[in-house]
Amino acid sequence: MMHNVSYISFFFLSGLNDTLNYRVALFSLTLLCYCFVVLVNVALIVTIILDKNMHEPMYILVCTFCMNGLYGTTGFYPKMLWDLLSPVHVISYSGCLVQAFVFFSFLCSDLSILAVMAYDRYVAICRPLDYHSIMSKQRVLLLVCFFWLIPLCISSMNIILTSRLKLCSQYIDRLFCVNWVIVKLACFPADTIVNNIVVYITIIIYVFHGFFIVWSYMYIIKTCVNSLENRAKFMQTCVPHLTSLLTLIVTVLFDISNMRFGSNYLPQTLQNCLEVEFIVLFPIINPLIYGFKFTRIRNRILGGISFKLLR
Repeated sequence: MMHNVSYISFFFLSGLNDTLNYRVALFSLTLLCYCFVVLVNVALIVTIILDKNMHEPMYILVCTFCMNGLYGTTGFYPKMLWDLLSPVHVISYSGCLVQAFVFFSFLCSDLSILAVMAYDRYVAICRPLDYHSIMSKQRVLLLVCFFWLIPLCISSMNIILTSRLKLCSQYIDRLFCVNWVIVKLACFPADTIVNNIVVYITIIIYVFHGFFIVWSYMYIIKTCVNSLENRAKFMQTCVPHLTSLLTLIVTVLFDISNMRFGSNYLPQTLQNCLEVEFIVLFPIINPLIYGFKFTRIRNRILGGISFKLLR
């Protein structure tokens, strides 16, 4: 048993131990998936940035969403690809903390952006005459910066508290590092009291985000019931947002369930699928949803592709 964090300079990741026979196939699939994630997200980001007609709050938020998706995937795919080519799956202590920070801040930022999106749709549908005065470009950019800064601060606090713990194991039974798994390796449960308090505060903050989103959509749906125009606006702009929200909730719940019960009942391959779904599916589904559902983005991308093919 190790009783001091200073003796632990790296961790063993055991999530890929049962996949050695499929290493080449998994590497190819993972690389293809990563390339696709980068392609679809960069396509939306570049399209929105270059088209001045899309420099509006809704599209700025979609662009931010895609940027956050790219940020989250950088914490997973490069290390995953490296591990698939390596006989031993290890990560340095500092690298593990950085990876945990990226995942924590990625999830928190997504929830924050979804909350800003909900407010944007509420103002657009319920208070259309005040929309441009309330949701100006400058205010949207300030909201985005503010709601990106909060997750970074919260994640930093959680990781700093985790880094002070004395750990008694180097073995992480996952594909990658997450904060709560590192905390479980602490030698003395009493040392994790402060960590648990901060985690509960974090959960409360983001539960309030969820309540705010639900509150916003209650008013939006109430307003849309009697208006054909608002119903069309709801289907065009709110359905993608709700789909993103439900995808995030379902994937996070699956990951929590897997973390709580999976190690005892599920085979390692299925556990791996449940672990990576939020970091694999979310950055792919979101740009596809917004790219196909938002007519202006879809037409701009398809127009660009057609122009290149004609040349």
